[in-house]
Amino acid sequence: MPVDAVASISVADDGRLLGVMMVCGHRIDGATLYVAGADADADEKATVGSWTADSPLHAGLTTWPLDPPAAGWTATTPLARLTAGTRYALYGWTEDNSWSSGSVTFTLTDRDGLTPGRVLYQSISDDGVESTATVPLAEFKREACRRD
Repeated sequence: MPVDAVASISVADDGRLLGVMMVCGHRIDGATLYVAGADADADEKATVGSWTADSPLHAGLTTWPLDPPAAGWTATTPLARLTAGTRYALYGWTEDNSWSSGSVTFTLTDRDGLTPGRVLYQSISDDGVESTATVPLAEFKREACRRD
């Protein structure tokens, strides 16, 4: 599935976890949070939350609280309790599988290190190396869709 958006996380002023999606050109219909990688049990990549936007997200930045979801979002799988030591991944998708977002992986420790106005995402350098970055929201908005 082609990638044309970047998922990230942040926190609200009250500490609630926020989903952050920068759509680069097409659309995203929703987002899913799941247990990632080696942390996944027999139900590999178990979903711990899933949200559908009432209207597709088009090019630009969108943020929403994951629990409870904001107006304009429906929790198709309400956010389960997140546990320490577990690695999670958030990604965006379309209902027809035409587009997706790059995912962001994080632990509760990563989330706890965030402050309002800063986002955690998987950054890709000019030479294609992926790394985790925590940046101001304005920088994420400016850089997330940059392609060289």
